[in-house]
Amino acid sequence: MTVLVAGAGVAGLSLGLTLHQLGVPFRVFETAASLRPLGVGINLQPNAVRELFDLGLEHALERVGIRTRDYGFYTRTGLEIWTEPRGLEAGYRWPQYSVHRGRLQMALYEALVRRAGPGCVVSGARVAGFENRPGGAALTLETADGTQRVEGALAIGADGIHSAIRAQMRPQEGPPIWNGAILWRATSQAPPFKSGASMILAGHDSQRIVAYPISRPDPHSGLATINWIAERSVDPAAGWRREDWNRRAAPEDFLPFFEDWVFDWLDVPGLMRDAEQVFEYPMVDRDPIERWTDGRVTLMGDAAHPTYPVGSNGASQAVVDARMLGRALLEHGVGPEALEAYEAAVRPQTDRIVRTNRGSGPDAIMQLVEDRCGGVFARIEQVVSRAELAAHAERYKRIAGFSVQELNARQPLIPPGARVA
Repeated sequence: MTVLVAGAGVAGLSLGLTLHQLGVPFRVFETAASLRPLGVGINLQPNAVRELFDLGLEHALERVGIRTRDYGFYTRTGLEIWTEPRGLEAGYRWPQYSVHRGRLQMALYEALVRRAGPGCVVSGARVAGFENRPGGAALTLETADGTQRVEGALAIGADGIHSAIRAQMRPQEGPPIWNGAILWRATSQAPPFKSGASMILAGHDSQRIVAYPISRPDPHSGLATINWIAERSVDPAAGWRREDWNRRAAPEDFLPFFEDWVFDWLDVPGLMRDAEQVFEYPMVDRDPIERWTDGRVTLMGDAAHPTYPVGSNGASQAVVDARMLGRALLEHGVGPEALEAYEAAVRPQTDRIVRTNRGSGPDAIMQLVEDRCGGVFARIEQVVSRAELAAHAERYKRIAGFSVQELNARQPLIPPGARVA
């Protein structure tokens, strides 16, 4: 009855914790020889935090994350368009967290190994393909000792945007789709801004900055670790250094475009100059596909629905995927019926998220203001009404599954103490 999981990222580790909670044997296979806290900042929405709390990880999240208090949109000159409370401040029963992705991954990994034993995660094993067999599934692994084959009841592809399992299911799909936007991501030591636990986006579609703290302020210096993402669009037909994606970047690559972005509450170029190292990424996703499941094999997380980093929904949806898959196993047993039920419940919503994030996400309000007034106004109500702003924000929460009223009213996905028969 063992479930084989490809990938020890947020998706795969959340699934491992869920399977252990349900009493389902599993093993997670990870390409890296050892897990290290890599990456930069991410946000966990209350729908994902609820599931992690139900896994007993409340204290771990408090240790590695910062409770996000508010979320705001601003023009490229720092004028406020719309700010709303988040997490507990917004009336949710669960917080929203800003957290370093690597610290979150290590917290999930440590909890999983502590509960299920060190053998539950096999490192240095790259999943290269899968096979459906009578009554089970098999994964092909590339290891330092050569090619190996493991068999189980089900196989789950949580192996990210470059998923080998998805590539086998859809051999003609090709590489991820680049929309022409370039992201420069880093962390810097700087004073917290606004409420001290604010997440902000400033600019418009072709150039913007995202910033939020992922540590508490140092008691001596008053500085916190600020995660930031600078984004700028170019002509995608130019193939702008496509061979160098995910490279270390130099400040001169992007700093000149942001030199005058000095607000009375945030010094954007100063933030960029203080970064220890900056990495460059393409803004990529994939088109939604009509099937995630092939017999006893299915996809989850970025392998299933890679999307633009809009609305702070990527890692959150990966956690929700794990819990929805666990619920399906609870209701249908460890077999293909559970995979079909999971896909039927999750795929339509994530298809909508992928398409919405391509231009109609919560950040679209910044371009609307830019189009209407060039980002210059005395009062935002002269440009767009508060009712329109509120309706736009609520619409995305409903699409992404974290409307306050709906989330607070919903019963737990997995009841306490539930076990798969």
